[in-house]
Amino acid sequence: MAITLDELDRRILRLLQSDGRVTVVDLAEKIGLSPTPCKRRIQRLEDCGLISGYSAKIDRKVAGFGVTAFVSVELERSDGPDVEKFQKSVSGLEEVVTGMLMTGSQDFLLEVLVRDLEEYEEFLQKKLMKVPGVRNVRSRFALRKFIERTRIP
Repeated sequence: MAITLDELDRRILRLLQSDGRVTVVDLAEKIGLSPTPCKRRIQRLEDCGLISGYSAKIDRKVAGFGVTAFVSVELERSDGPDVEKFQKSVSGLEEVVTGMLMTGSQDFLLEVLVRDLEEYEEFLQKKLMKVPGVRNVRSRFALRKFIERTRIP
């Protein structure tokens, strides 16, 4: 569903992306509206699904997750039922924080968070490789994050 955004809507979105805890009163003041119309605009953006939720950003390293792996997975068969079974199985693995269906030679790209390489090996051997239909797995490990955006352009 396409939604028409004016400049005030865009300013609201920019401010909420940078500070999701800003109060309606403060937000309204920053964009030059009174609180009631500002709240109505936010509600409209939520109702249409453009704003899909609010969350806290957790520092992965402080939380103890020192290793981020990007895992390419190739399935034995890439037809509908096998893809759905894989997605359902992997959705239950808490170490997987992002899963994407891909084009090309690899069927899926998973972002996996673990504390260390030993925990990754255990995840790989005891969980991911046990998922039915997995043909091939390739792991790449992030050395350092240099861009992290929670906002969209």
